[in-house]
Amino acid sequence: MIMTATINESSQPENVNNATGNDVPQGALQGIKVLDLSRVLAGPSCTQVLADLGAEVIKVERPKIGDETRHWAPPAFSDETSAYYATINRNKKSLTVDITTPAGQKIIKQLAADSDIVVENFKVGGLKKYGLDYDSLKQDNPRLIYASLTGFGQTGPDAKLPGYDYIIQGLSGLMSITGPSDGEPHKVGVAVVDLFAGLQLTIGIQAALLARQHTGLGQHVDVALLDSALSMLANVGMNHLASGTVPPRLGNQHPNIVPYQVFAGAGKQHFILACGNDQQFGRLCHLLDVDWHQDSRFATNPSRVANRQVLCDMLVEKFAEQSRVHWLDVLSQAGIPCGPINNISEALAMPQAQAREMVVDFAAQGSPVKALGSPIKLSASPVTYRTPPPRLSEHTDSTLADLGYDSDMIAKLKADGIV
Repeated sequence: MIMTATINESSQPENVNNATGNDVPQGALQGIKVLDLSRVLAGPSCTQVLADLGAEVIKVERPKIGDETRHWAPPAFSDETSAYYATINRNKKSLTVDITTPAGQKIIKQLAADSDIVVENFKVGGLKKYGLDYDSLKQDNPRLIYASLTGFGQTGPDAKLPGYDYIIQGLSGLMSITGPSDGEPHKVGVAVVDLFAGLQLTIGIQAALLARQHTGLGQHVDVALLDSALSMLANVGMNHLASGTVPPRLGNQHPNIVPYQVFAGAGKQHFILACGNDQQFGRLCHLLDVDWHQDSRFATNPSRVANRQVLCDMLVEKFAEQSRVHWLDVLSQAGIPCGPINNISEALAMPQAQAREMVVDFAAQGSPVKALGSPIKLSASPVTYRTPPPRLSEHTDSTLADLGYDSDMIAKLKADGIV
């Protein structure tokens, strides 16, 4: 059973804002206005972080259609909100605008003139023809931070190509090191490049906000999926730069540490063993009643890496003698890092995940949506879960009214298909 943090007025988790209270800390980004022109996953994941931290985020969607991910179902909640859309669109307002029309462009320019941040993930140059690029918008708002997330960045020979997480995982080399050593390359189970790039964009935006305090001026934040994926190569990419060799695909093994991989107990029940140093390996040998730590082939981590297959074959035989439950128990007692491999249901039901309020329930606000919680825990200005993912065009009327449009003007915009 998955326990959730339920949002209501009578029972609030500590990190959930109670709108009726007067002593609730303000969000860290309260007062910051974000115009979100992005769609699908990478850009919206960035703006959801900003929204969780208290920023006002207006998500611009296409009239009648909305963000593509609204239609990426099943699964969906009972109000027909797709699970995919709900993943990265809470705490936002939905405004529908046809930005290809002069009237729609006027609305976007009015909003940008009063915004701190614009986030977009159009192809390079895609918004320039509408007068919605950075150089155009900063004329009316020099303090504007304009954040672009594209497949390949604003410069370089591939800048104008479209970007897709799956393709970038292949191009960047990430897939070449993911999957079984004797099988085909694998992608990561979620769109990790999109999400990582979204976080990089968030960091860039926050850095630009701090820089604006000193200069009074905004700037263009340029983040690319490919750049983000290349930086994700981390120590494996550095292994190549240091050695000149092409890193192999090692499946569940670690390129620099042994033994640090998946093993199976009796009955082929899998678990993770992560010996990070020689002391832990020595304790493992003592627990297994072997003296391998005294063997020159295995005494140090470099020697274990050099003799990886010999050692791991012996460990496979040893671990097959007892159940996974047994090994996890004795390894933990010995202070040797280890753990089970949970499925998603088991992971979300963990007492630790529940204690950290990593599932949020919007039932008290009339929404059937449950969402994964934010991992950011701030003591003085906590993340808040104020509103569920919005219905398409839910805030169009109120947003336009704030811009000075009266009811007749709004009705005409709707009749003309502008909003």
